[in-house]
Amino acid sequence: MKCERNCPGTIEDGYCDTCGLAPRTAAAPSVPKPREATVATGPSSRTGALSTRTSGSARTGSSRTGSSRRRFGGGLVDIAPITQADPATVVKSDAEVPESKRYCAKCGNPVGRTRGDREGRTSGFCASCGEPFNFTPKLGKGDLIGGQYEVVGALAHGGLGWIYLAVDKNVSDRWVVLKGLLNSGDEDALAAAVAERRFLAEVEHPNIVKIYNFVEHDGAGYIVMEYVGGKSLKDILKDRRTAAGNTSDPLPVDQALAYVLEIMPAFGYLHDRGLIYCDFKPDNVIQVADQLKLIDLGGVVHIDDHDAALYGTVGYQAPEMATLGPSIASDLFTIGRTLAVLTTDFRGYQSTFADSLPDRGEFEVYQRFESFYRLLHRATRKDPAERFVDAAEMAEQMLGVLRQVLAAGGTAHPAPSRLFTGELRTDLRSETPRWQDLPTPLIDLTDPAAAFLASVTVTEPSEVLTLLTSAPVDSIETRLRALRARIDLAARTSEFGEAREACDRLLATEGGDWRVAWYDGLLRLAAGDYPAAEQRFDAVYSALPGELAPQLALGLTLELAGNPQAAGYYDVVSRTDPSYTAAAAGLARCRLRAGDRSGAVEAYNRVPGTSSAYRSSQVGAVRALVQAHPSAAPDVDALSAAAALIERLEVEAAQLAQLRAELLEQALRNVTGGTTLPAAVLGSTRSGNIRERDIRFALEEAYREMARAAHGTEKIRLVDLANASRPRTRT
Repeated sequence: MKCERNCPGTIEDGYCDTCGLAPRTAAAPSVPKPREATVATGPSSRTGALSTRTSGSARTGSSRTGSSRRRFGGGLVDIAPITQADPATVVKSDAEVPESKRYCAKCGNPVGRTRGDREGRTSGFCASCGEPFNFTPKLGKGDLIGGQYEVVGALAHGGLGWIYLAVDKNVSDRWVVLKGLLNSGDEDALAAAVAERRFLAEVEHPNIVKIYNFVEHDGAGYIVMEYVGGKSLKDILKDRRTAAGNTSDPLPVDQALAYVLEIMPAFGYLHDRGLIYCDFKPDNVIQVADQLKLIDLGGVVHIDDHDAALYGTVGYQAPEMATLGPSIASDLFTIGRTLAVLTTDFRGYQSTFADSLPDRGEFEVYQRFESFYRLLHRATRKDPAERFVDAAEMAEQMLGVLRQVLAAGGTAHPAPSRLFTGELRTDLRSETPRWQDLPTPLIDLTDPAAAFLASVTVTEPSEVLTLLTSAPVDSIETRLRALRARIDLAARTSEFGEAREACDRLLATEGGDWRVAWYDGLLRLAAGDYPAAEQRFDAVYSALPGELAPQLALGLTLELAGNPQAAGYYDVVSRTDPSYTAAAAGLARCRLRAGDRSGAVEAYNRVPGTSSAYRSSQVGAVRALVQAHPSAAPDVDALSAAAALIERLEVEAAQLAQLRAELLEQALRNVTGGTTLPAAVLGSTRSGNIRERDIRFALEEAYREMARAAHGTEKIRLVDLANASRPRTRT
C-alpha cells in the first residue's frame, strides 16, 4: 500500500517506511486534555519572538533512494549503517557504577563517594535527604523474571537503575531488555505503577523501541523492551572523541540534523496521542543498521497526568518542567539542546548554560551557519509559547536549515516553500533592488476567506481593495491582503498614512504573527525606514530559520541601507536555491561594489540555464567584467573573459552590439592609457596584440549595428558615435 502523504514510501506494519507516519485513513486515538498552566513571559530575541501558530506544516522523515541503503534527513544525507552487535558481547563483565556517576535519585547530590580514608560505597543512604541508594545490580545471570525472561547480564546503568539483557523463553528465545520501573517495598504502589505504565505497550512506531510487557520481581517493576543493538548518538560522539586523540570532535551539522530529523516523526506520533517523552538526549537515540530508534520510554507521561513522576536530565530538561510540567514545547526544548550538544564542544551545558545557549560567536559552527543557531535559539527559548508549534513545524524548519548547510558545502537541494511564493519578478536588468519583487506569504488554507482570496486575481491595488469589500468574512488573511494593496498604493504616492494605520491595527491584534511582521517590514522598506525594516525581517527570520524569503528580504534591506553584510544573506539564498535570481543579482552587485569582479561573475553564473532570467544574468556578467570600478579597473583577463562570453551569448543583435560596444569602449580607454591588449578582446583567434586602430574599427561597426535597430534621434546619435570612433584613414 502506497503512502498517501505525498511521499514515495509504502505502508509496512501500519506505518510508512519513508515518512514514518500512519495512513491518513487510520483513526488516531483521542488526545488527552493538556494540563492547565499559566505560561510566564520570558526573555526573547532582540527583535521579539513571533508566532507561527497559523501556518500549516508538513511532517518530514527520511526517504529511500533507488538503492537499498537509506539516506537520512529527507533523503539528503548519506549516513553509514551500523552493524548490530551480537547481544551476548555487550553485557558488562564488571557491572559497577563509577563513583563520579553516583548521585541520589531523589535530591541529586553525590552519594557513595570516597571521603578521606573511607572508601566509596555502592549502597547506603543519602547524607542529604536520607534516601536509600544501591548501585549493585539486583538481577544476576540466570535469574528468571516473570517466569519468562532469563537474565543474561547487565547492559548499563540509567536513572532508574540497571538495564539488563535477557532472553524471552516463551517467544523463540528472542533478545529483550529489562529496565527498572519502580523499586518499592509497597506492593500496592508497585502494582499501581505497573498498571499505570501499561499504555506504553500500545505505542507502535518504526522509530520507537517496542514495549513488550511489564513484570514484577522482588518488589521491583520492569519494562520489557525490544533489544536494539546498535550505537547511541552518545556512543557515536565518544567514538569520534577517541579517534581524535581524546579531544572533542562534534558531529558535522548536516549529520546531526539528519539524525534528529530521522527521529522527529516519532515525536509527532507521541504528541498526537497526548504523550510527552520528557527525557530526550543523545543517550536515548540508537542507530542500528540504517535505522534510528528512540529508546528508553520510562519517562513518557500523558500530557494531562499531573501526578506522574517526571524524569529529565539537567542540561536537556526545559526550565518550566518543575512548575508547568511536561508539554510538547518542553519536548522540543530537549531536541534543541540535543542538537546543540551534538554539534559543539558545549562545556557548561549542565551548569552555566543549563537553560541557555552561548553567544553565537563562541563556536565557529554557529558563526558559519546563522540559520542553525537561530533554529536552536527558537527551540530553546525560555518562554514555551515562543518555541516551535509542534514537532512537524520544527522538522520542516530543520529540513530548510539542512538544505542551507548542504548548500554551503557546494551541493544545492532546492525545494519549494510551503509558506512563501517564489520571486514575483525575475528581470535582472534593474541596477537597484526592488522590494516589490520579494516573495509574499502564501494564503493560509485554513482561513475562512481562503477560497474567496484565491479568486481575487487582479493586481491593481485599488481594484483589490474594492473586491475585498465583498469578502464573505473579515479574516486575518483578508486584512493582510488589504494591507499589501495599501502598501503598493502608498509606494506610488508617498502617502503612507492609511497603510500605517492599517498595519498598526493588525499589530495591535495580531502582533505576534510573523506575517504581520513581514508586511510591516515591506511598509517600512517602501517608506525608506531601513533600520526598522531590518528589525522586522530579522524577527521573521528568527521565527522561520529554515525559510529563504526572510534572508532575501534582509539582504535587500541591508543593500539599500549600504550595509555590506547584505552579501552574506544573498550568498546563502542563491546557493541554497538558484531559482532566487534576485539573490544572485544582489550578491553580484555587492561584490562588484567591493571590487570583487570575478566574484560578481560567479554570482551571476549561479542563475540556472533553465531560468527565464538566465540571459539577463549573462548580460550582467559581461558588464561586471567590463565596467570600471574605483578600486578595480578592468584588467586584460577581465576584458578577454567578457569578449569570450559575448561570443556565446544568444541575445538580439542590437543588444549584442551594445555589449560589444561597452567592451570596446573600455578596451579603447585601456589602450590609450598604455595597456597592451590581446587579440582575444576582439573575439579573434589570432595571436598577438591589437592596436588602437583595430579597436576603433570594431567599435564603429558595433555602433552602426545598434543604429540599424534604432529610430529618430537615437539613430542619429549612434551614427555620430560611429563616425567619431572611426580612425582617420588616408584617401
